[in-house]
Amino acid sequence: MPGCFKCTLFLFIAVLSFISFILILIALGTQKWMAAKILCKTGAELVNATDPELVKFMGEIYYGLFGGGKMRQCGLGGRHSRFTIFPHLVKTLNTALHVVIIFFLCMAFSFALTSLGFCILNIIKVPYRAIKGPAGIALWNLLAGVFAVLAVTSFMAAVQLHNLTERIANFQENIFQFVILDEQYEHSFWLSVASATVHGVNLLLVAISVIHFPALKTKTEEANVTAEDIMY
Repeated sequence: MPGCFKCTLFLFIAVLSFISFILILIALGTQKWMAAKILCKTGAELVNATDPELVKFMGEIYYGLFGGGKMRQCGLGGRHSRFTIFPHLVKTLNTALHVVIIFFLCMAFSFALTSLGFCILNIIKVPYRAIKGPAGIALWNLLAGVFAVLAVTSFMAAVQLHNLTERIANFQENIFQFVILDEQYEHSFWLSVASATVHGVNLLLVAISVIHFPALKTKTEEANVTAEDIMY
């Protein structure tokens, strides 16, 4: 494979690794991992609300890994509030699982930066006594992708198996009880999924970089054949 083509692939992998790092950073910093519609069950039962009247008892909630916001309606108009996961709300959640999600994401963007650094080292050919070359780049992308997948899977487990949205919606609610009507993953969650996908693409590019393509040979000029060449 021509050296310039391999360097171009490494440069492209470096750009994708940097994009993955930015995606995870945005996912950590924004609070739009999950959004849901909530129903004030207690208020609706107090007035025996029917289907058309239930709209007055429906609110919304959104949250991320560090905080979020809620708009609650219990028949007296909407009330907006904001909350933070740390240090109080995390006590009502599965603390270990929530911290593990953040840890996995931190590891994912750390390895994404490591992949970026190794790509640059391979492009400029700086001697480095560690795992380098395509094998090293593949290793760091594999680790980054695995940790991103683990973070996404752990968050889905917290939502589906540990009723994360319902726990957050009922945080510090002593009188009213809220139930979840509908919930959906928001852009911060999908940014983490995109980050894992980017590392999958990087692994494919690394595999392409180790393929040895046949070198293009220029057609040599035909030699002049003389009578002596024919005889001998």
